[in-house]
Amino acid sequence: MKLDYNETILFIGDSITDVDRNREDKKDLGKGYPLLTAAHLLESYPERHLTFINRGISGDKVVDLINRWKEDCIEIKPTVISLLIGINDIWHSIDKETCTIQESLDTFEFYYRILVQTAKEHTKAKIILIEPFVLKDPDEQSLWEAQLNPRLKIIRRLAKEYNADYLELADKFKEYGNKWGNHSITNDGVHPTLAGHSLISKTWLENLEMN
Repeated sequence: MKLDYNETILFIGDSITDVDRNREDKKDLGKGYPLLTAAHLLESYPERHLTFINRGISGDKVVDLINRWKEDCIEIKPTVISLLIGINDIWHSIDKETCTIQESLDTFEFYYRILVQTAKEHTKAKIILIEPFVLKDPDEQSLWEAQLNPRLKIIRRLAKEYNADYLELADKFKEYGNKWGNHSITNDGVHPTLAGHSLISKTWLENLEMN
């Protein structure tokens, strides 16, 4: 993705993006990868006059994002939308088991598609779709990956269909966890440590080209 002058970059998603941001301060970027990414770009390219916004909300699933998409995305008029969502959909499916895996996947794709399609129709933003990830103990990992991996295929397919950038994280987190231990990169298998947020930010920045 090429970054131009005067970009308004929106980070949006769930708790992995939220990271204790102050809801009362619209400029607050939280304590995670949005802050790390913005800090690097603001220091490296002050002449670009970049604006950064965080609209992550802890606990959100894709459908929750649908309900606030107009206010927290479309009306902001971002020129870059960075979307990381999906792990709570998996969590919900595993915990509740109210429908089959295929039904939950169909619902996930339906709502995720609405997000991307609506962004395309109502903004001129460049879109970055970031894949969710999970690092659990071996006896749990296969259960989570049965829900995760099909969703990664859905997001990857939608990125290609809508000409969006796609950032791979699941394998990067697994590789780091295998080398240094899962708790070095996530606190509970889902929420990144500071090192985990740095890995997300590094991956995000590696995707950029400056015009």
